[in-house]
Amino acid sequence: MERPKEGVYIPPFRLARMRQEIEDKSSEEYQKLMWELLRKSLNGIINKANVSNLPNVIVELFNENLLRGRGLLGKALLKGQLAAPNYTHVYAALVAVINSKLPEVGKLIVYRVISQFQKAYRRNDKLMCIGSLKFIAHLFNQQVVHELLPLQVAALLLENATEDSVEIACDFVIECGQLLNEMTPLGMNAIFERFRGLLQEGAISKRVQYTIENLMAIRKAKFKDNPGVMQQLDLVEDADKITHEIALDDQIDTQDHNNFFKFDPNFIQNEKEWEEIKREILGDNEEEDPEESVEEQEETQQIKDMTDADSINLRKVIYLNVMSSVDFEECANKMLKLNIRPGQELEVANMLIECCTHERTYLRFYGLLAQRFCILNPAYQEHFQVSFQKYFLSIDCMETNKLRNAAKFFAHLLFTDAISWVVFQIIHLTEETTTSSSRIFIKILMQEIAENISIENMILRFNDKELTGCFDGIFLKDVPKNVRFCINFFTSIGLGRLTDDLRDYLEKMPVPEQEVNEPMEESKGSSGSSSGSSSDSESSSDSKSVSSGKSSSDSGSESESYSRSDSRSERSRNSGSRNRDGVKKKRSESGSRRSGSKNRDRDRKKISGSESRNRRNKGFVRRSRSRSWSKSASSSRSRSRRRRYN
Repeated sequence: MERPKEGVYIPPFRLARMRQEIEDKSSEEYQKLMWELLRKSLNGIINKANVSNLPNVIVELFNENLLRGRGLLGKALLKGQLAAPNYTHVYAALVAVINSKLPEVGKLIVYRVISQFQKAYRRNDKLMCIGSLKFIAHLFNQQVVHELLPLQVAALLLENATEDSVEIACDFVIECGQLLNEMTPLGMNAIFERFRGLLQEGAISKRVQYTIENLMAIRKAKFKDNPGVMQQLDLVEDADKITHEIALDDQIDTQDHNNFFKFDPNFIQNEKEWEEIKREILGDNEEEDPEESVEEQEETQQIKDMTDADSINLRKVIYLNVMSSVDFEECANKMLKLNIRPGQELEVANMLIECCTHERTYLRFYGLLAQRFCILNPAYQEHFQVSFQKYFLSIDCMETNKLRNAAKFFAHLLFTDAISWVVFQIIHLTEETTTSSSRIFIKILMQEIAENISIENMILRFNDKELTGCFDGIFLKDVPKNVRFCINFFTSIGLGRLTDDLRDYLEKMPVPEQEVNEPMEESKGSSGSSSGSSSDSESSSDSKSVSSGKSSSDSGSESESYSRSDSRSERSRNSGSRNRDGVKKKRSESGSRRSGSKNRDRDRKKISGSESRNRRNKGFVRRSRSRSWSKSASSSRSRSRRRRYN
């Protein structure tokens, strides 16, 4: 088939006039005219592509018939890439976008790039080899081609190694090494084993050896200065990417006949089909300004994720960074590179606390890491304070080991002033408002702070005027019961010096009327009951004596005298016991006055003990009286019987 010659240059105004003069849209002349317009338009669009205007260039490119001009597009891309190798990453990103919408066009461009490399390799054309391989490397970075192709290219260059092939291989691996190392680490190891073998053989010049050593240094730095894809050129989502599995030894059809004009009998129908495809790609507003369409696309892409997938992925990344870091400085640098969006700081704070609580023992690593974040960004300080309140309110649901780690974690942030001591406002140290878990948490928290900054500094911090009111819930001064509970709590954990002010306050605190009146009422009630019982017993004994006197008239006087003498002795005993009780009361009262408010509880116990003794003595008196009356009655009866017998 004889190739037609390309037309001469025709000015744009003349082309527009010729287009208007032609009435038959399906004629060969009209198709030639449209072919020339398409070729010039594609060349102009490809030549002006760069990083900043690439979205606009893509919209202009899809406005042209890429199915009819796919040969022209591939030719323009290869020509522009060889002319400007520094823009290879831009052309690769452009091919990636075209490949996601029109895979057959992208596959044709890949075929032509591979064919160009093979021709340059056979001709020993070093410059064309370097340019073609750079294009292949960036196509692999955009995942347009499979990783098999770059591995085959590297193996081909290092199989029969020469100085030029080794140098080209080094440049090729630098361009695509970052992604290749992630996707095929075994393949990268094999390539670098070959490089090490070349260094050990020493068959290459010093200049090439330095090139290999530079490549190994770049790999050791994980290709930090040679990223695979720039952030501005990552335009295709992973789900929309289409990868062609093409090997270096596959049969390649470059379709060179599409580079030239060919009459199309179904020209009008094919143009209508392309209009429908273009409408699907660009939407209904393809005639609008490209800049406006790009802005609308950015606005429509703001989709709200309700599945919390971003937070889950962030937690995974944070956990992996924490577990893979040697020290807290390395971990902080890794996490600062995660580009954490505003609003995700609370998730980072909660994840650090959870990682700390799941350890068997507390690791100072987490406290130092949280301290570093609070210093770098004040937002983390607020989020850690919120987390303190959250964990303290839910402390009953935590295990003992997690509770201990959390207390030591927050203690580190407090004694390093990473967070404010205002968080103590949430703590109310009373017997009713605290549980065993919260008391253990407060105990470990206070002991850890005292161990690191000493009790003297804690006292100064608790007496700080700027923090007045923040510690009122811990050192309550409302009721003596709460004051005593606070004093006993801090004394039991070895921090009694913190409550010296409370002790002085408790001594000066007036005793409430309820606490004074309660023991007085109890003593009155007990004395009344004892007197009532004694009067009942006396009346019963008197009745018995009267009945016995009537039955034994002869012995009445003797029994009455005997009973009176017994009752006098019993009364003297009772009065003696009462005098002794009175002396004991006076002694206890004088002792209570000397001891002061601290021994009031002991005095109350003594008073209650003396009252119990009085009750016991009164019961003894009643029993002795009953026994004396029974003895007198029995003696009178025995005397009367003797008289009768005589």
